[in-house]
Amino acid sequence: MNARTAAESLTIMSELVLPGHTNPFDNLLGGQLMYWMDIAAAICAVRHSGMPSMTVSVDNLSFKTQVKRGSTVTIEAKVTRAFTSSMEIHIQAWTAYLDHTARELSNEAYFTFVALDAEGKPAKVPELIPETEQEKILYQGAMRRRQLRLILSGKMKADDAQELKEIFK
Repeated sequence: MNARTAAESLTIMSELVLPGHTNPFDNLLGGQLMYWMDIAAAICAVRHSGMPSMTVSVDNLSFKTQVKRGSTVTIEAKVTRAFTSSMEIHIQAWTAYLDHTARELSNEAYFTFVALDAEGKPAKVPELIPETEQEKILYQGAMRRRQLRLILSGKMKADDAQELKEIFK
């Protein structure tokens, strides 16, 4: 199984915010954005692993800005690190309004996906090769984020989180 670069998993998709996607204040519904982000992350995970993949967790999905009806949301997803069968995917959602070309970061999150074999069991995924400085920074932080997710889900004891312990020494 050959290692892959983050660029090979890059997924970019755009959506137009229509009236059916908004609340009474004409802002994008959070669940709608999460749905779009999950689709982008799923495509990204399949591009990296070459296998069907499913969502395991989503970290801290919060809005930085309002996303208004009539705007365009562009979602960028890229694998930040691959573990045994799981992949951490960094998602950024950018908003651009139709009356100008400037865009702003409206949302950011980390999704975790697991690759599945033909029987629906977790399958080994290719390693990730970070190339750019930003990819290397995200790659290094991925182990700490993973350990925190595992602690919060009750799958790891805090005493076993070696990467997190290093931060507090």
